Amino acid sequence: MKKIVLTLGFAVCATIQANAQFPGFQAQPQDPSEPYTITVGEVSMTIDAGRGAKIMSYKYNDTEMLSQRTMANQFGSTFWTSPQVEWNWPPIPEYDSRKYSVEKDGESLVMTSQLTTKLPFRITKRFTPNPKKKAITISYTITNEGDAERQVAPWEISRVNNEGLIFFEAPIETIDPADLMPFTSEYGISWYVPDEARQNRKINADGTGWLAYAGNGMLMVKKFTDLKGNLQPAPKEAEIQVYVNSGKTYIELESQGAYTMLQPCESLTWTVNWYLMPLKSDAVPSKKLAKQAKKAAKK
Repeated sequence: MKKIVLTLGFAVCATIQANAQFPGFQAQPQDPSEPYTITVGEVSMTIDAGRGAKIMSYKYNDTEMLSQRTMANQFGSTFWTSPQVEWNWPPIPEYDSRKYSVEKDGESLVMTSQLTTKLPFRITKRFTPNPKKKAITISYTITNEGDAERQVAPWEISRVNNEGLIFFEAPIETIDPADLMPFTSEYGISWYVPDEARQNRKINADGTGWLAYAGNGMLMVKKFTDLKGNLQPAPKEAEIQVYVNSGKTYIELESQGAYTMLQPCESLTWTVNWYLMPLKSDAVPSKKLAKQAKKAAKK
């Protein structure tokens, strides 16, 4: 392992960075920048350290759940810092698309970003097979490498095809803006059947710590910390966001963690459990589907 001390106007923070081989992982490339695949039962997740430690694929056997579009910012699952107003657009390359270092820590695959000059944060992504929960656990760590305190929130963005059914537990009247997408409310759940429009659309919602997508005969559930009480999102952001790209192209399932003040060299860690399983009912709003998603989110 190699210890790197950062200078040039930033706080002195020790960072472990190394390249290693991974016994027990399904795919173990000779070049550490090539994609790695980890599995839990029939579920596999492929992560590409050379492309921003992006999740390129998430499958149940051969059934793919993430968008495989070839255009930039339209495929896979990525991670950004929030609020977006601090970096606007496009995403910061060091976080979103440039090479991450790779190391093995116990049963976990750990990937660490480069440091950008735009923001003083370094991102670490830890991917861990979790057979007990039948999940893949992803822990995102943001470290303040600057010399002053900064507030930041974690933000996961997962892209799926514009089809199927998206749903989460939140009163429909709390979805903002109202009536931007055709949500319906049944069984205490807000449901969205993807539609087509000639505009980009995005809603914000205060959920209960989970977000689900049903399609291709599968149910995908992402479980994260419910923002309530003193845990609040970044300004003008939200715990749950759904972005629909113009036309019938792709959708982003987005979730965010608490807006946190970090002192120099201080870190926050935010964990998301990913579940994928066959549907026990059709991909339509139903009490049975709501029950299946809630049961996964309680593991």
